Amino acid sequence: MNSLWLVVTALAAFLVAYRFYGAFLAAKVAVLNDARVTPAHRLCDNVDYSPTRRLVLFGVHFAAIAGPGPLIGPVLAAQWGYFPGFCWIVIGACVAGGVHDFVILLASVRQDGLSLPKIARNLLGPLSGITTTLATLFIIIATLAGVGMVVVKALGESPWGLFTIIVTIPAALITGFWMNAIRPGRIAEASLIGVTLVLVGVVMGKPFAESAFGPYLKLSESTLSIVLPTYAAIASILPVWVLLCPRDYLSSYMKIGVIALIGVGLFAAQPALNMPATTPFIHGGGPVVGGTVWPFVCIVIMCGALSGFHALIASGTTPKMIDRESDIRPIGYGGMLLEGFVSVTALVAACALEPGDYFKINTDQARYPQMTRMMREKLPLERYEKMFVPKQFNEFEREICTEGEQLGGRTAGAVTLAVGMAKIFSSLPGMKHLIAYWYRFVVMFEALFILTLLETGTRVARFVFQDTVTQLMPQRLAERQPGWLKWLLNVSMSVLVCFLWGYLLYTGNIDRLWRMMGIANQLLAVIALAIGTTYLLQNAPKRVYALCTAIPLVFVVATVFTAGIESIQTWRHEASLLVEQLAHPGAAAAQLSDLGAKLFSVRLTYGIAIMMLALSGLIVVDALRRWGMMLWGPTARKAE
Repeated sequence: MNSLWLVVTALAAFLVAYRFYGAFLAAKVAVLNDARVTPAHRLCDNVDYSPTRRLVLFGVHFAAIAGPGPLIGPVLAAQWGYFPGFCWIVIGACVAGGVHDFVILLASVRQDGLSLPKIARNLLGPLSGITTTLATLFIIIATLAGVGMVVVKALGESPWGLFTIIVTIPAALITGFWMNAIRPGRIAEASLIGVTLVLVGVVMGKPFAESAFGPYLKLSESTLSIVLPTYAAIASILPVWVLLCPRDYLSSYMKIGVIALIGVGLFAAQPALNMPATTPFIHGGGPVVGGTVWPFVCIVIMCGALSGFHALIASGTTPKMIDRESDIRPIGYGGMLLEGFVSVTALVAACALEPGDYFKINTDQARYPQMTRMMREKLPLERYEKMFVPKQFNEFEREICTEGEQLGGRTAGAVTLAVGMAKIFSSLPGMKHLIAYWYRFVVMFEALFILTLLETGTRVARFVFQDTVTQLMPQRLAERQPGWLKWLLNVSMSVLVCFLWGYLLYTGNIDRLWRMMGIANQLLAVIALAIGTTYLLQNAPKRVYALCTAIPLVFVVATVFTAGIESIQTWRHEASLLVEQLAHPGAAAAQLSDLGAKLFSVRLTYGIAIMMLALSGLIVVDALRRWGMMLWGPTARKAE
């Protein structure tokens, strides 16, 4: 099947949804009015609050929401075939994700740019405000561990890839100093320098990896699991203009440029979809994520269809920069639809690979022989050979990998996506010999997404921790913190946050961490949809318009709580098996230590999952209480 059918269908659906449903939300539900002064004007301080042109703010907002989720999630979901993921991306983005982003952005703009926890406090009360703060903290830590695993799997034992990423650090530093100290205001010059250095890193990575210095960057996955949170801690302590802002700036260029490049490449190459519509794993037992297609396709594909993380952005920087209320529709609803399109392209890239190559790359090496043996016994020979016998794998490994590097068992989706994209681009005229460079370019592109998220997410979690600690201080000290105390809080909270997600990263695996990240993300969406429904019940012209968020809320609650309970049961079973192994009398001391660490990690994982489910459930119950008071209580307002 030609992949353009999926691309064109998705584009048509997104355009129709934006034209009609987006217009309905703007005109009927929100009643956007440009005569209403936005907080960007009313509270303008040119620091946090600053009116920004629609096109510029769209780019800033999209760069903030478009993390690794819309790229990696569809690749992992390809284990169930292209059809389930495609349906969830298109339907979810149009009727759930876009509405979620639009309503939270609207609520924040109408309430002076307040954050999600503060909106919860205003609409539901102090209990939900505190609970939302705690849930947000747990969710951010789970998210950072999940995306960190993607980088570890992509860059492990890969000196070329790691060199390329390291080059982006001085590129960002030079860009930042050029714009702020060396040549203030010369943005075009700084941009040209930064982008050129990044591309030089991709090209020079191969000779560096083949040189005598290459082995120094051939780091194991366990070593990278320590280096990554250490880097994030340092980056989050530095002033934002030193590294974070320049990296965001370069990252936004890369995102927009690569998305355009992917679109052109798909239309030019028109790759065939080699993955079938559904696979034998729709009933469970998949090598990437072990659950059934529902609810886990909605958990694995999060940001591309519905993302709770977007609520933090839509109630963070973006509402403080909205110039006119009419900008809410293209930025909130339109931004989500564009992210859905990115997810469709990632799904196409993964499904353009031969199924046997996909599973060879994206299945843990320890599980691969068992998985293929089980499928050989279960399937007819012809279907087994089509689905699980690699076709081009050896050719890819020969053309892409440097000495000592391998493609097999590179789970977490980043390598699979890079190979798929490289295959599509190298099929264009004159590009065949550049497949290795296309592969490294895509890996760098993915890692740049993730490093930006790790730095930003660590800062956000640090702010949450600091706010909590400040509330526990004596009022006089909290209001007038000395410089040394602020510095101490910054450093200690950054180190604490990075230690928490770094420990989960070091002891986890992709199945466990991506599941937990997906559950965390969708639980945050549950919280945001509950708050959004409360806002619409209270402020929309007609109460029935609250169904725009209430219907997606019901579906997401059923999905995420089912996935959460099933995952907790799976992790508890895994913990019981580890306990049995620990009780084995013949185990060596080193083995016992390793098993004990794994047991603690598994128990910690399902402990965090239980806590997140409980906190989110509490907010939903509190929202139901509030809805009852508004609809049937003595102070219920009359429907207009």
